[in-house]
Amino acid sequence: MQNLLYTVAVILVILWALGFFVYSVGSIIHILLVIAVIAILLRLIKGKSV
Repeated sequence: MQNLLYTVAVILVILWALGFFVYSVGSIIHILLVIAVIAILLRLIKGKSV
């Protein structure tokens, strides 16, 4: 489950980067970025190694 969380976080960061450069997605991409950052922080806080 934690590996899935990390994968989703990475995908969301990539989508945010694409949206940032394309400017066609709008403000929803920033919400996705916040969710991705929270997911990464939760993974770091839990301290589980890959």
